[in-house]
Amino acid sequence: MQRPGVLLAAMGGLSVIAVVLALVSQHVFGMEPCPWCVLQRVVFLAIALVCMGGALWTSQTGTRLAASLVFLLSACGISAALWQHFVAAASSSCNLTLADKIVSGLMLDGLLPDVFSPRASCADAAVDLLGLPYEFWSLGLFILIGAAAIRVFQVSGR
Repeated sequence: MQRPGVLLAAMGGLSVIAVVLALVSQHVFGMEPCPWCVLQRVVFLAIALVCMGGALWTSQTGTRLAASLVFLLSACGISAALWQHFVAAASSSCNLTLADKIVSGLMLDGLLPDVFSPRASCADAAVDLLGLPYEFWSLGLFILIGAAAIRVFQVSGR
């Protein structure tokens, strides 16, 4: 897996799978998302779009630009997951937080409310999945994607 396009496609695919699993958790198992959960969905989908663009724009410049943007987006996702766990989950209300403002500012909650509408407070949305806080699964994937973006950047320079 040394080809940048393959790595970008894999990172994009994992990001889409993460959002699909979050939607299954929400709509099948009743795990309602908080604003920070929804923001992480937005970041995963942004990563998927950038990865798709980078996989199609196969020049060194396109690949490196995509890898750089994916790295920055994964850093945003890491920050959102950590904030959700260490700050927002301890709060009884997470209305009008930065996550709320971003999601509503993008008008995604109105366009696709079943995907992007926060339906729980951060404290209520704090649940475990297989013994780990749900946001740590997201955090782990953001870290993996960030590391893969660094690898794509390195491999595309050869």
